[in-house]
Amino acid sequence: MTPRLLTSLLLMLFPLAPWAQGCPDWPADKARDEITALQRQISLWDDSYHRLGQSLISDELYDQARWRLEQWRGCFAQAPSAADNPLSSARGSVAHPVPHTGLEKRVNDRAVADWIQARSDLWIQPKVDGVAVTLVYRAGRLAQVISRGDGLFGQDWTASARKIPGIVQQLPEAIDLLLQGELYWRLEAHIQGETGGLNARSKISGLMNRQHLSDADAAGIGLFIWAWPQGPADIRQQLDSLAHWGFVDSRRYSQPIGTFEQARHWRAFWLGHPLPFATDGVVLHQSQRAPASRWQASAPYWAVAWKYPVIKALAHVRQVRFKIGRTGRITPILELDPVLLDDRQIKRVSLGSLKRWQALDIRPGDQVSISLAGQVIPRLDQVILRSYPRVDVAVPLASDFHHLSCWRLAPACEEQLLARLTWLSGKQGLDLPHIGRETWSNLIQAGQINGLVDWLNLDETELATIDGFGDRSSARLLASLRSARQRPFAQWLTALGVPPTARNNLAGGWHALAARDTQAWQAEAGIGPGRAAQLSAFFRDPQVVAMSETLRAAGIDGF
Repeated sequence: MTPRLLTSLLLMLFPLAPWAQGCPDWPADKARDEITALQRQISLWDDSYHRLGQSLISDELYDQARWRLEQWRGCFAQAPSAADNPLSSARGSVAHPVPHTGLEKRVNDRAVADWIQARSDLWIQPKVDGVAVTLVYRAGRLAQVISRGDGLFGQDWTASARKIPGIVQQLPEAIDLLLQGELYWRLEAHIQGETGGLNARSKISGLMNRQHLSDADAAGIGLFIWAWPQGPADIRQQLDSLAHWGFVDSRRYSQPIGTFEQARHWRAFWLGHPLPFATDGVVLHQSQRAPASRWQASAPYWAVAWKYPVIKALAHVRQVRFKIGRTGRITPILELDPVLLDDRQIKRVSLGSLKRWQALDIRPGDQVSISLAGQVIPRLDQVILRSYPRVDVAVPLASDFHHLSCWRLAPACEEQLLARLTWLSGKQGLDLPHIGRETWSNLIQAGQINGLVDWLNLDETELATIDGFGDRSSARLLASLRSARQRPFAQWLTALGVPPTARNNLAGGWHALAARDTQAWQAEAGIGPGRAAQLSAFFRDPQVVAMSETLRAAGIDGF
C-alpha cells in the first residue's frame, strides 16, 4: 500500500523473482560502472517521486531495477553506497503518531501458500494503487492528514485534505481516532487486467504536492482505509466500525479467506472485474498483530502483498541483430536476457524498422522496458538506462537491400536469399510440402544452393553428401521439389517475388510480360506509376532474366 517501501531490504529475501537473471560476465571495472550508473538512475527516480511528486517510471519497473541493482551488488560483492536511500528526499517535518509499516512482497504462488498455511483468521483486500496517509481525528473532527514520507515523518497535507469530499471530515461520534489509508484517483469501472494502472498513483502524488488543490481535482480523490492501529483485534469489527463512520470501501472490498485457493480466487477476481480505483495486487492480513506502540517503519509479520504479474518487464539487451526480409526490409531485433511476462519467457523483441532503431540507438548492455501487445506479441516500450561505453554494432546499409537485391549468395546476402527461398516454398509461393527455412538453410550451408532456383537440378547423389538427409528424407525432399515443375506460371511469378498485382495482369507468358515498359504496365487496370516502375524493373533485372532462362530450360510452363 505504500509506494516503493523498503524494496531494497526485501530483495535478498526473494532471490527467485520472475525477472531474476544470472550474474553478468563483466570484469570488475565494467561491473563497477554499470552498478554506479543504475544506482544514479534509481536515485534520480527516488528524488523525483518523493520530493517533486513526479513518477518517472512505473512502480513495477522501479521494483525490477532495484532488484537488479541488489543482484549485481551480490554478484560482484559491492556494498550499498551511503547515498542509496530510497526515501532520503521523502522525509517531512511532521511525525506520524504511529509509523507506517509497509509490506513485504510475496513473488510467487508457493511463497503465498506458505504464508497462508502458517496463519489463521486471514483477510484479503485489493492493494490500492495510490499514496499512503495518516488521518488524525480529534473529538470526531478531521484534525490532521500526514503524507507517508519515510514512514516516520511526512508532510502536512491537512489543508488539501479538507477540500476532498471523499475524506470524512466529521465523524458521527465525537471520538479521537487514528487511521492509515490510501488516497486514490477515482476511476469509472476500472478493470486493472485490461487497462493497467493508468498512472493513477503518480496523478494523486502530483495533486497532493501542489500548493493549491482545485475543487474539481479534489472531487476525483477517494480514500481507502487499510489500518486502524489502535482498533480492535477482530477485523470484522474494525470493518463494521469503519463503515459506520463513512469509510465504506474497506468493508466492501475485504474478504475472509482460509486457503490459498480462496486468496487466488479474489486476486484474479479483482484483477478482472470493475473497481473504482487502480490496484497492483492484493494484501493479505491476519487479525493477530502487534500493539500500535510497537509498530515500526519496516515490514510487519501480520500482512504481506501479493502483486499482480508484471505487465512491463525490465530487460537487459544482450545483442542487436538485423533481420533482412525477402524484399530487403531491415528489421532490428533485440536479443534479451530471458524475462517473464504473463508467464511467458521473452528472449527477443522486434523494433519494427531500421529508422526506429536509429532513433533509439539501442546497444548491447542497455536496459529496456518491454510489454505484450494484445497479450501476445512482445513490444519495446522505452529505453530505461543506457550502458556506457557504447558498444559498436554492425548496421547493414539500407541502400544495399531492396526488391531486386540478393537473388544469389554474396557478402551479407544469405539472410535475404534465405527469406526469398522460404517465401518461394511457402503457401504464398509454390506451396511445397515438407520444405521450410531450416531445409533451405541446410542446403545453403552444404553448398548445394547459391541462387533462388539452383535446387531445380538437385539429385539423390548431391543430397547424400549432406549430414541429416537420410534416404527417406532425401526422397521426400526431392519429390516435393520436383512437384514445383507442375505449378502454373502465375504461381511461379508470385514465388519468385513479382511485385504484387492482380493475376489477370500477369497473363501472356514471360516474354509478353518482359516486353512491357513502365508505360505499358501503367495502362493495366489497378496499376499506378510506382507499381508500374517496380514491375518493369523486375522483368528487366539481369538476375531475374537469368532465372527465367533457367526455368525455361527446365520446361516450366510460361517461361
